[in-house]
Amino acid sequence: MQNLNYKPGVNKETLITRMKSLLFTFASLMLFISCAQTQTNKLKIPAGSKKAAANEAVATFAEGCFWHAEIVFQSLVGVRDAVSGYAGGTDTNPSYESVSGGQTGHAETVNVYYDPLKISFETLVSAFFASQDPTTLNRQGNDAGTEYRSVAFYRNEIEKQAIQAEINKLTVAKKYRNKIVTQVVSFTKFYPAEDYHQEYVSNNPGNSYVQNVSIPDFVKFKKAFSGPFKD
Repeated sequence: MQNLNYKPGVNKETLITRMKSLLFTFASLMLFISCAQTQTNKLKIPAGSKKAAANEAVATFAEGCFWHAEIVFQSLVGVRDAVSGYAGGTDTNPSYESVSGGQTGHAETVNVYYDPLKISFETLVSAFFASQDPTTLNRQGNDAGTEYRSVAFYRNEIEKQAIQAEINKLTVAKKYRNKIVTQVVSFTKFYPAEDYHQEYVSNNPGNSYVQNVSIPDFVKFKKAFSGPFKD
C-alpha cells in the first residue's frame, strides 16, 4: 500500500520540515490576529462629534480607505469630526459600489471639521502625509484603484501653498525613496458616504480589515507623528 503520509519523490524529512513550516505559519497568523484583537480592545478609538463648533473650518483629504482617515484626523486636538465621503470625480450621485467600480473618478475622501484656533491647516497637512505612503500611485497597501489615490484638496491659494510647501519639505528631506505622487487639486464638491461607513472603526471593532489594517496603520501613525493628540 502506498504511504499516504508523503508524496512520491518527497522524502520523509522534507515532508516533516514542510509541515513544521506550515504549523509555524498558522501559529504566527493566530498570534497576529490575537494581538490585533488585544490591540483593538486596549486602543481608544477617536470618535467625532456632530455638534458644529463656532468659527469652524473644513479641510478635505483622500489617502486610501476613508475608515483609516477618519480616526487619523479625529485623534487630533482641534478636530471635531471627519466625515467619510467621495470627492474628486464627476459623478453627481456617487455610491460606494459605483466609486469602487472606478468609473466615477471619485476618491474615498474625508471632510475634516476643525477649529483653526486649536490646530492649523499646516498641521493637518503634515498629519495627512504622515498617515499614508504618498508615493504609491492609486494605491494604499493592498487597496488598489483610483478611488484609493492620494489627494490633498485646497480651497484657496494659501492652502495650496501650504500643501506644496509640505511636499517640498518632504522631498528635500528625502523622506521617501520614491517621488511623491499626491494630487494637489482645487476642491469642488464633497459627497458624504453612506451612513454605515461613518465611524466605521468604532462601530465595527471586530471587522477583520479594521483589526488587521485600520488599527495597525493608526498605531503606526501615532508613533510617527508628534500630534497634538487628544487624551
